[in-house]
Amino acid sequence: MGSYAVFLRGINVGGINIKMADLRDALKNCGFTDAKTLLASGNVVLSSSLDAAAVKRECEKCLRAAFGYEAWVVVLDAGRVAELVDACPYPEDDKATHTYITISSDPAVLDELEAAGSALESQDQQRLAPEALAWLAPVGGTLDSPFSKISAKAKFKAATTTRNLRTLIKVRDAARALSAG
Repeated sequence: MGSYAVFLRGINVGGINIKMADLRDALKNCGFTDAKTLLASGNVVLSSSLDAAAVKRECEKCLRAAFGYEAWVVVLDAGRVAELVDACPYPEDDKATHTYITISSDPAVLDELEAAGSALESQDQQRLAPEALAWLAPVGGTLDSPFSKISAKAKFKAATTTRNLRTLIKVRDAARALSAG
C-alpha cells in the first residue's frame, strides 16, 4: 500500500463548492477507505494499492460522478511531498511574502508556466522538481500578483494546482501519520 496526497484543483471557488465531509465520504465510497481531508481547500491523504497515475484517474472519475463537475487532481506519493517541502528554499512565510508551490501532473505544462514566470520582472521562483515550482507572492496580494494571474489561465487548469508551503507541510505531516498508522 502506498500513501498519497491528492490535491483538488478549483474547488470552493468559482461556484464549485464541496464540503470536506462530503469529499471524504465520496472517496471512501469509491474505495479509498482511509481518505482524510485537510483544511477546506481540497487536500486529501489516502492509501491505495494503486500507483499514483491510477489514483489520479480513480479520484477524478469519483469526483465527477459524485459532484458533477470537471474534476482535476494532482496526486503525489507521500514521500514526494516531503521531498518537495524539504527542497523549497523559501521560508514558510515572513512579514512581506508568502511561499507557494505549484504542482503539476504534467511537467511540460509546468515548463510553460515556469517560462512565463521567468519573463516577469522581479518574479522570484525556483523549480524544485519536474512536477513542482516554488514562488513568492506579496502578503495581501497573492491573487493580484502577475504570476498568480498567469497560473490561473485555463490552459494550466487541468494539470496544475497551487498550495501555500504551510499547507504542504500539513499535508506532509498527515501523510506521514497515515503511513505510520
